[in-house]
Amino acid sequence: MSRLHASLLLSSALILGSVSAHAALPDEATLYKNPQCGCCDAYARHLEELGVEVTIVDDVELGDIKQQAGVPYGLGSCHTIEMGEYWIEGHVPMEAVQALFEQQPDIDGIGLAGMPIGTPGMPGPQEAPYNVYAFTDQENAPFMTLAP
Repeated sequence: MSRLHASLLLSSALILGSVSAHAALPDEATLYKNPQCGCCDAYARHLEELGVEVTIVDDVELGDIKQQAGVPYGLGSCHTIEMGEYWIEGHVPMEAVQALFEQQPDIDGIGLAGMPIGTPGMPGPQEAPYNVYAFTDQENAPFMTLAP
């Protein structure tokens, strides 16, 4: 195999690898939020930049949505997203969202409690590790930790 062919194969593999990482995300998502929350809109725009069509619903009782999703008490955030077969609670970084859809674990969803600085929709640098949790039926377990 010539060097040119090897380079072309490697380039193609890298391009396809980056496409497949984004291809793991569903095409659509529904984001449930409070009508006054601007950071939730910024998170939706972030998803849209990745090719996900986002429907925003801001006229629903968020507590009911969080209960339906199985979000553990005390680990909620300002918005809840229904995406594919999963729920995403709060400002979860895309690295964790992509890992969720690549791994497809048998859980209800993942979340990041609060509104940490440096996450999508929350401006500023990451100041501490993000402890992303997995949840099912209001019970949580560690999913992944993202270091600053």
